[in-house]
Amino acid sequence: MKCIEKRVDGEIKYSGVIVRVRLDRAELENGKIVRREVVEHPGGVGILPVDDEGFCYMVRQFRYPFSRQLLEIPAGKLEYGEDPLSCAVRELGEETGFSAETMIPMGCCLTSPGFSTEVLHLYLARGLHAGRAHLDEDEFLNVEKLPLSELAAMADRNEIEDGKTLIAVLKAERLLREEP
Repeated sequence: MKCIEKRVDGEIKYSGVIVRVRLDRAELENGKIVRREVVEHPGGVGILPVDDEGFCYMVRQFRYPFSRQLLEIPAGKLEYGEDPLSCAVRELGEETGFSAETMIPMGCCLTSPGFSTEVLHLYLARGLHAGRAHLDEDEFLNVEKLPLSELAAMADRNEIEDGKTLIAVLKAERLLREEP
């Protein structure tokens, strides 16, 4: 069994600043036609900057959909067609002021594959050099310095709720533990 669905047609129901929402009709294997809602998103990047002493530079920012601040890795939205590594370098500098000698790819994350096309590219930033952050005019956040070991413990205690942050922290902890 192939378990595939074939798009029959669809229409854009909303086109916003970041996303477009599409309502499609899709054909199932058995010939039945179903409706599928798809949020088209250009994707993004997330970066976990870790210094030589094992400290990570995180951002705490207000997230409107949840009406509260969340602790997250620095991250940003890709422009359509933009190279993820270039975006990661830009976002690291904008949000934290750091540049990195090395950006180690940690894979991709499909944020909500049931309805969204968003793909996040995750990086581990090493060999950090401090600089000056230059946030977007509508961006307000605080940078916090925490040990990677504490972030991993926070993940285990369910104190980190953001998916990209959980993935990046746990992958980075394993990668750095395996370093020679």
